[in-house]
Amino acid sequence: MAADIAGARRAPWMLLSPSLATVGLLLIIPMLFIVVYSFWLRTATGADQVGFYLDNWIEVLGDRFYRDILFQTFAIAFYTTVICALVGYIPAYFVANTPMKSKAFLLLMLMLPFWISYIIRTMSWINILGTSGALNTVMLSIGIIDEPIQMLYNQTTVVLGLVHYLLPFMILNVYVSLDGIDKNLTEAAQSLGCTGFQAFREVTLPLSLPGLAAGSLLCFVLAAGTYITPIVLGGPRDAMFANLVFEAIVTQLNWPLGSALSLVLLALLGALVVIYTRYLGIDQIAKSFK
Repeated sequence: MAADIAGARRAPWMLLSPSLATVGLLLIIPMLFIVVYSFWLRTATGADQVGFYLDNWIEVLGDRFYRDILFQTFAIAFYTTVICALVGYIPAYFVANTPMKSKAFLLLMLMLPFWISYIIRTMSWINILGTSGALNTVMLSIGIIDEPIQMLYNQTTVVLGLVHYLLPFMILNVYVSLDGIDKNLTEAAQSLGCTGFQAFREVTLPLSLPGLAAGSLLCFVLAAGTYITPIVLGGPRDAMFANLVFEAIVTQLNWPLGSALSLVLLALLGALVVIYTRYLGIDQIAKSFK
């Protein structure tokens, strides 16, 4: 009897052991290495000095340069999230209220951007907005402008590239939330005298807010953690915090400083996720990937 009880207690852990081992090897252990690296010191000779030093943390937390880049990162992520929410709600509402046969086709069209590399999609804006790109060529040919306009390499194009990248995530999250709303609720509201807009405002919109919040969280976190879009579409003044991590680790080979920078960004974005999970729950985001 005792052996059976012990076996029953071990069974769940045996079933979970492959997943726990994968998480431990691919996530926890690398994160521990990054934490350890952040307390090492990069010497003038280019070698890493092993020890427990707070120099990297003092530099990251005390230097105004890093704070300004961090605030700029969150501002760009916020602008991107707001635009994705405003632009993405309408197509999500349209797909959710489309007949089932057409809905499958529309969802397929929504998934098509994921089949193309994010880098290629980002670089495509150079051929559209560049001085010899499609937009300048059209405006020159019809006489709107006399010479090409410089439309690239600023914060606006960075936000545009991020919206292009993240909009499908927002639409999917809002769609999942809208699709789960019982249509009888809006019909009941209209039968009680509400107009179509009033039924949307009082019933549909409040019930879809969890999906909108989940999409906003996903867009904000992904936007704040990106570094490809600012490199391709931004200028020298449009760097984001992830670009500093890339620069420290890849260009300067300064792993201790890059580790400290990455942990700061991870901690702030992780705190945002924890707050969201505490009050709204993370399950809404998981639904959009099912």
